[in-house]
Amino acid sequence: MENIIIGFAIGAVLMLIILIIQITKNRGRIKAHQAEISRLKAMLSDRMDLESEGLSKLKEELAELKLQNENMRITIQTHAQKPGRKEVARLQVYQQAVDRLAVSAPGFSAAWQAALKESEGEYEQTLIGVKPFVKRVIPLKNSKTSLDIEE
Repeated sequence: MENIIIGFAIGAVLMLIILIIQITKNRGRIKAHQAEISRLKAMLSDRMDLESEGLSKLKEELAELKLQNENMRITIQTHAQKPGRKEVARLQVYQQAVDRLAVSAPGFSAAWQAALKESEGEYEQTLIGVKPFVKRVIPLKNSKTSLDIEE
């Protein structure tokens, strides 16, 4: 019987040694897992912070763009209602009509183009040089000035 107790005691001691070894291994694994979990939590927290900052910046930018869009819409409406805008639109309509007429009536086109070139040249001369000064100082009813006759 004594041999059985000694064998049982040796087995119990071996079992305790193996159990202690397993517990220390498991503690190491548990610590490694806990470290990995804390690392992953930190990474997730950092990523969420970055995404939160990015999202808030995008929201701010969106609000700013909406404000700019509204300001531009108001500016365009104001600009369209300024005096002279209807005349500009009417001139565009006239220009399209003249272009269509030039295509459909070839005889009119040549005379129109000559008159247009002459008028454009005269207009450019009134913007540059002495001619505008003379026109401001001496307003004439006739569009030809003494400078035009000399030229």
